[in-house]
Amino acid sequence: MAEPLLEARGIVKSFGRVQALRGASFTVNAGEVVALIGDNGAGKSTMVKTLSGVHAPDDGEILFEGRPVSIPSPVAARELGIETVYQDLALAPDLESSANLFLGREAVRPGLLGKLGFLDKAAMRRRTEEAFTTLGVGVQDPTAAVATLSGGQRQGVAVARAVTWAGKVVFMDEPTAALGVVQTRNVLDLIKRVRESGLAVVLISHNMPEVMEVSDRVEVLRLGERVARFTTADTSMEQLVGAMTGALRNDEAS
Repeated sequence: MAEPLLEARGIVKSFGRVQALRGASFTVNAGEVVALIGDNGAGKSTMVKTLSGVHAPDDGEILFEGRPVSIPSPVAARELGIETVYQDLALAPDLESSANLFLGREAVRPGLLGKLGFLDKAAMRRRTEEAFTTLGVGVQDPTAAVATLSGGQRQGVAVARAVTWAGKVVFMDEPTAALGVVQTRNVLDLIKRVRESGLAVVLISHNMPEVMEVSDRVEVLRLGERVARFTTADTSMEQLVGAMTGALRNDEAS
């Protein structure tokens, strides 16, 4: 059996007297969508922030492609090929889509102009349009300011940015929150396309029908611990809810 792409073992993380993670574990394999679910306070966001370099664990081990690693910062996570789409999207609303895709990683023009700091805006726009086409992001005018886009389009820009730079894993934190029906459908289709590109996707969501539709596996956190792991195709929504509430525990969860 192949090594997991990214694995957390026995992660402990406290904030003062609050123990957010109490020996929690998590696994994602290459080319799959894993839903990380749990009630409020289960530790989902803390796990994601630990694996994406925002928080340092107090104890436990993180393995990447089978070898122990330290992820002390988001920059270190990006160097491993891990990108995250947070709920607030972290977009610059006054900038156009291409500027957001290349924010902090701007392409400069070749030769002397590049050495003088001139940006290659044409190349960035071209690559942005290619990413939008590949992923089916419905932004008609990539030169328009992000502030003028719909919620679903902004989510698409954020996902496209993550996919453009991710080499291995994309975390998506509640990507359909506050979206309408049509926009939600577009984002779910986008998640499927990201998986088809070969990347691993970790979906954090409270929406059980969406989890059942797009995930290959589901891992459940409760009170800072992993309490269940399921193969989605062999699982019912009632089982997921039971694991979240403590009514059901999977013996293979630890």
